[in-house]
Formats: sequence, structure tokens, C-alpha cells
Amino acid sequence: MKNDEINRNPALDEETLSTKPIFTGNIISLQVDTVKLPDGNTATREVVKHPGAVAVLALNNGKMLVVEQYRQPMHRTEVEIPAGKLDKGEDPLAAAGRELQEETGFHSGGLKLLKSFYTSPGFADEIIHLYVTEDAQPGEMALDEDEFLEVSELTLEEAYQYIADGRIADAKTMMAVYAWHLYTLTGQWH
Repeated sequence: MKNDEINRNPALDEETLSTKPIFTGNIISLQVDTVKLPDGNTATREVVKHPGAVAVLALNNGKMLVVEQYRQPMHRTEVEIPAGKLDKGEDPLAAAGRELQEETGFHSGGLKLLKSFYTSPGFADEIIHLYVTEDAQPGEMALDEDEFLEVSELTLEEAYQYIADGRIADAKTMMAVYAWHLYTLTGQWH
């Protein structure tokens, strides 16, 4: 995020003394940092490093595009907005357009950044850039070879029911639903 200087409180800062790499995978890496605490003592921090991701709240004729796919960590399917990780050096806006097209077949020339947010700042540096488009146009899907999903569309009321039923349980999709609801009340994307 560009406002890192705003989020500084020198009285609470921790100084990184050393970093020990533990694991490096295709999506994440894990490291253990030794830090100096504000009181002078030291502690360790387990940190998951992630390249960042994008997600798209895509509206088509007043309905939200969603994908349902199996999520191994949860051992179940999850209904989510289209999303994916950033490739090295990739512009988030370009990635949002790419992910929307790959996962749903829809495309849009009118993507707008709503917010960027950290998913779990207590142990991970993953940031998600949430975009919105109100002019999603159908096209051709281009799924990754290990990606299996179903695309559907939900009304706002159906999205809230999916949240109540636990079919939507991830933060980025819930945030998108709440942003959409706020938009219906105010006429502005916040």
C-alpha cells in the first residue's frame, strides 16, 4: 500500500535483526524473522511471503459473476469472485483483466480499483487488489490446466443467502458483496 508512512508508529516498530528462509514454493514462501522489540528484547516472527493477488467484482446485468471451485485447505468447494495471484512484476490492473477473462470468459475495459487490503497481516504479507466492473462482456474462458470451476451469476439477495449458508466464506468475496450493497444504497463505489 502506498500509505505505509501513514501507518508508522516509531514507538511500536520492530527492527528485523535476521531472516531465516524455511520454505519456498510456487505460490508462497515461509521465513522466520528475529526482531528487536520496542522494549529492546527479541522475538521471532513467522512470515508467509506472497506475491499479491487481484479479485474482481464483475457485474453483468445486475448480477455478480462468481466461480465455484474446490479449495484443498478447506476440503470443500467455495463460491468466490474471480481472483488470482499476481505474476512477477505484473500490473494489478492487467492481472485483474486477465483473471476475469481466464476464469469466467468475461472481459471488461472499465475495471476500477475499489480497495487494496492485506488478508492476514499477523503472519502474511499477501495483499489483494479488489477491482469492480459494471460492464462485463462475455467471451472465451482460458482456465489453467489444473483449474476446474463452474461460473454462475448471483443477485445481491442470493449472494447474502450464500453468505448465510456458508457457501461464500472467504473475506474477499464477502467484502465485494458488502461493497456492492453499499453501492446500491449510495450510488457510489467506496
